[in-house]
Amino acid sequence: MSGRNADPVTVSQDPWAELRRFTAARIAVGRSGSSLPLAESLAFRLDHARARDAVHAPFRRAELAGRLRAGGLACVELESRVAGREEYLTRPDKGRRLSERSLTVLKDMANGFDICLVVGDGLSARAIHENAAAFILACASMFGQAGLTVSPVCLVENARVAVADEIGEILRARLSVILIGERPGLSSPNSMGVYLTMNPRVGVTDEARNCISNVREGGLSITEGVRKLGYLVEEAFRLGLSGVGLKDRMAEGYLPFGLPESAITGAVRKN
Repeated sequence: MSGRNADPVTVSQDPWAELRRFTAARIAVGRSGSSLPLAESLAFRLDHARARDAVHAPFRRAELAGRLRAGGLACVELESRVAGREEYLTRPDKGRRLSERSLTVLKDMANGFDICLVVGDGLSARAIHENAAAFILACASMFGQAGLTVSPVCLVENARVAVADEIGEILRARLSVILIGERPGLSSPNSMGVYLTMNPRVGVTDEARNCISNVREGGLSITEGVRKLGYLVEEAFRLGLSGVGLKDRMAEGYLPFGLPESAITGAVRKN
């Protein structure tokens, strides 16, 4: 007869399991013997697959342009110097600069805007597909009501954050804003970041930017993201700078540019 213990392995609940209702983080998962319970192991593999899919999903740029044009915004489709997705992952420097074709397109456009709006796929095209159209339409409406001029929306494939510096410099914008897919986490493959830079130009470094992170369902709502962006843009213009010198001291429910609440919530609901 075998000397092995024939007792069935049971799942032991973690005594902190109650805390899981406060976070999507992988905590208090319990154990089965010396390993994870099967359900937790499968859930981990599923989340990891979703994160990988988000990184490699193609940017549906034309579809997004169609949604923005239907909302009354002009768009231009651009790309970085990256030749393909594999190169994008290994050559961040190329993702920060525009292709020769894109440079030619931009140099033929009108320039001299208060704000240059850019959307890039980044590391999660899924985040852009789910969040960018509503956010851009709402913030463009807010800026327009505040009397600010806004560039056509530049949609950049295989983009890194700094590509907005080159676009803003060519379009002679006072400030650039880029929406970009963030690096996927195991509980957030659809998280969108929003970066703004005062006086954008090639060579600007990261300390000169401000970031609004984790815009998505389950994270920061689009309404609150647009409100925060309005506050930071207003402060950037008032101070003449962005980045570490621009602190977020926004009060709850703040109304950027003195606009009514409906200027923000109404624009988001409409989209």
